[in-house]
Amino acid sequence: MLVGTSACGGGGSDKASGDDAKAPGKASASASPSPTKPAGPPMLLDTITPQTGTTVGVAMPISVVFTNPVAEKARATVEKHMKVSASHPVAGAWHWLGDRRADWRPKKYWPSGTKVKIDAAMKGVTNGHGRYGVNGYTHTFKVGDDVRADVSVTGHTMKVTRNGKAVRTLSINAGSAQYPTWNGTMAVIDKQEKVHMTSCSVGISCDKGSPNYYDLTLPWDVHLTQSGTYVHYSTGDPTPGNGSARGSHGCVHLSMSEAKWFYGQVKQGDPITITGSPRAKAPADNGYADFNLGWDQWLAGSASGEQTTTTL
Repeated sequence: MLVGTSACGGGGSDKASGDDAKAPGKASASASPSPTKPAGPPMLLDTITPQTGTTVGVAMPISVVFTNPVAEKARATVEKHMKVSASHPVAGAWHWLGDRRADWRPKKYWPSGTKVKIDAAMKGVTNGHGRYGVNGYTHTFKVGDDVRADVSVTGHTMKVTRNGKAVRTLSINAGSAQYPTWNGTMAVIDKQEKVHMTSCSVGISCDKGSPNYYDLTLPWDVHLTQSGTYVHYSTGDPTPGNGSARGSHGCVHLSMSEAKWFYGQVKQGDPITITGSPRAKAPADNGYADFNLGWDQWLAGSASGEQTTTTL
């Protein structure tokens, strides 16, 4: 599970750091300790996302984060021991986002209604740096309704669909010229009814006298990137739309009523696609922006290549 800065972040690097994927506290993986002594220091998983029993969107990857780096020479073996099964065959592949995070995503979006299982049989598997797995991990989840949102920065609109049918078009404002919003497709990381957002936390400004300084707690927050992109309501932009010239610090603003409505429609893994911004696409590791890589690019980061899920 990703944990990141809570603020609309227009500044900073265009690539999330390697630590973005690391969740503090206990791991979400379900472990069964080995009764035998490992051959070396243990190789453990920090998190597996989605968590067991959850229902996610069609763009949600399986994201596995290791506590220690995995050497390139060991990745094909590690991938082989992370078996993905589904209720009907789906083509996909693993891809390494740094040396501690591996994501499995389908070639195209998951079909709605698919049941998925990840078996990470890590016992005895080496990370190539002298560490060996001592645990096995299993997660199961389901892909829910196909909910998508398409944001036009220049058109000041967000079009929401469910299972291929148009549901509603909302008025939005996106980032300013100084702090443009990321382009591309970002799967929802999580959502919260209220988030405390500060300009200092994302490196925009710590100077209370700056026009770009903010320290706010804002409602109906749908989290898109680790660098701080949200879809939410902002008190500084209460009536977003084509008639409003005010831009955000990178977030997508909705009115209060529409932010609350949108919050109730989306779940982790639903794809939010933003077009028309002068900024590049969000890097794949900046949250769950895996679909911002073309399939050839995705396979280039895989040690074992394209595979088809076994049937549950």
